[in-house]
Amino acid sequence: MTRSAAPSAPMISWRWIAVFWSASAVFEATQSIFIQHAMGRRGGEVLLFVIEVAGWLPWALATPFVIDLARRRPIIPAPTARGIAAHLTLVVAITMAAEAWSAALHMLFNPWAHRQAPTFWDTLSATLIFHGLICVFAYALILAITYLVDSRDKVARKMTETAQLGEELSKAQLAALRRQMEPHFLFNTLNSIAGLVRDNRNAAAVNMIVGLSEILRRASQDFNKPEVTLAEEVEYLQRYIDIQKVRFGERLGYSVDIPEALMDARVPSLLLQPLVENAIKHGLAERVAGGNIRVAAARKGAVLSLSVYNDGPDFAAGWESKSAGVGLANLRTRLHIMYGDAADLLTRSVEGAGVEVVVTLPLEEAA
Repeated sequence: MTRSAAPSAPMISWRWIAVFWSASAVFEATQSIFIQHAMGRRGGEVLLFVIEVAGWLPWALATPFVIDLARRRPIIPAPTARGIAAHLTLVVAITMAAEAWSAALHMLFNPWAHRQAPTFWDTLSATLIFHGLICVFAYALILAITYLVDSRDKVARKMTETAQLGEELSKAQLAALRRQMEPHFLFNTLNSIAGLVRDNRNAAAVNMIVGLSEILRRASQDFNKPEVTLAEEVEYLQRYIDIQKVRFGERLGYSVDIPEALMDARVPSLLLQPLVENAIKHGLAERVAGGNIRVAAARKGAVLSLSVYNDGPDFAAGWESKSAGVGLANLRTRLHIMYGDAADLLTRSVEGAGVEVVVTLPLEEAA
């Protein structure tokens, strides 16, 4: 598995920079007008508003440089002397440029500026005194927002990478489980073929070998498909039943009760076959009279319920841990990997006679 290169820092969005500084500028301009009114000054509000808003333009233009320096020379969690010096230099430079620009605007267009400070340097000194601390706060706010956004994106990237790794692990686990199922099924079938040969039922053995080859061909085609339609799963199951019919003959009764509307539902591949195999092995194989197996499906809201019933004897105490073997344990693991707590597998005794295995999982139809 190859890991992709680490993603770069998020791109700077001029739209959000413009929105942030426009809101700040409007607030500052509105506050200045209120102060003028409180001092008894009237007139020129529109011009004063425009001057105050335009005064924040240097900060908007300098914001990308602050963000870039914040990422190249972070001051948290481990600041360096060079980093601190670089940030101090930049905040002083931006503050001086922004206040010089603001002072020039006031000298040129604000009629009240001449009464408050007759020269440019007087105006610049006044704006530095009035805005100096605000500029430091503005710079710190840019840093804080930058680090918050980067931290959020870093967490999001970590979550994405974790999800991708989890998905790849799940695929690997499912592939391993399928590889485990195929030899298990193959072993049981070959044993059946050997039994037919020992009984001199050579024609039945040949038919079973032909059926086995068809199943293996189909399995190889679908090996990388963790899910198939219910129709495909039923077709695959029918091929398995055809093989077992060769072995058991009329002793094996089999029926399917699945509505046509559910045939497009997506289910884990090799879902029904191990359940039916388990029913034959533990419910019918040891009975001289054989028995019947019924496969059914039903929809309950957004849940698909699949059941495999056999009319054989009830399971003995502790049967699942001792004799169910690979089949049910494998299937439970696959269901948990694919659906988590949304899927379940239950075994229960049916009143009167028989045992039923019920699988419930989210109903998803094929696209």
